[in-house]
Amino acid sequence: MPIKVQSHLPAIKILEGENIFIMPEERAMTQDIRPLKIIILNLMPTKIETETQLMRLLGNSPLQVDIELLQMATHKSKNTSRRHLTTFYKTFDEIKEQRFDGMIITGAPVELMDFEEVDYWEELCEIIDWSKKNVYSTFHICWGAQAGLYHRYGVRKFEFEEKLSGVFEHKILNPLHPLLRGFDDTFKIPHSRFTGVEEDDILKKDKLEILAKGDEAGVAIVCNKNGREFYILGHAEYDRDTLAREYFRDINRGLDASIPSNYFPDDDPSQIPPMSWRSYASLLFSNWLNYYVYQQTPYDLEDLKKMYE
Repeated sequence: MPIKVQSHLPAIKILEGENIFIMPEERAMTQDIRPLKIIILNLMPTKIETETQLMRLLGNSPLQVDIELLQMATHKSKNTSRRHLTTFYKTFDEIKEQRFDGMIITGAPVELMDFEEVDYWEELCEIIDWSKKNVYSTFHICWGAQAGLYHRYGVRKFEFEEKLSGVFEHKILNPLHPLLRGFDDTFKIPHSRFTGVEEDDILKKDKLEILAKGDEAGVAIVCNKNGREFYILGHAEYDRDTLAREYFRDINRGLDASIPSNYFPDDDPSQIPPMSWRSYASLLFSNWLNYYVYQQTPYDLEDLKKMYE
């Protein structure tokens, strides 16, 4: 089934070229079906790239998904044109009276700052609080996961001695959990971050469960046991060349960047990296959409409010 997006969004041509089923909003209006309403809070500086990555995965399911894009009103993007943002993105004030089946909160390149130092931190906290009553299930990614764990549960991040960058293997701790249905005992996804969370800090929280971790990457997937919150510390959505572009960007800036681990063949940056995580990324997103959004959300989203009255 398709994902529904605004007409003329730049990601459309890329995804159609990959045979991803995209439905312009004009055509979707003629269908008598309630699509899943998903809002993406895109905190990444490369917004068009991140939109494309996430829509690629959200479109690879049998469910029709109606996507809204959200930006922070308290932050001025330096890497995305104002025209793109005003055309395709909304602010919190424009959507806060609406309700959604699911929400994705992306990562952001602000890991080395204290959470409270981030210029849009107060607005982000307001959105996370709002999501408790207005979104059925929220999917946090990388820094967005760390921010959610900190704001909701007081779980602090810690800084690595060097950046964790590469494609890492993870072990599943709960093979019967629906989010990981269809996964092998071990799976790979990329990571690109300077900070992480301590396993012991998660285990102290009765509402949280660690679903997967890695020997090198540490805690990788955490959930609230009620299925309403998921925290993915890595970047399953990354393209084949995303880590490569980050690496070459840092090299060109004169930084002492390490070659991403388990990524380039023979650690040779001139080689094309193998795509070893695409199937797991697809399963991760489709399982979330099916088992924790489609199967659980009330048909009438207004009933979300009644659940908390």
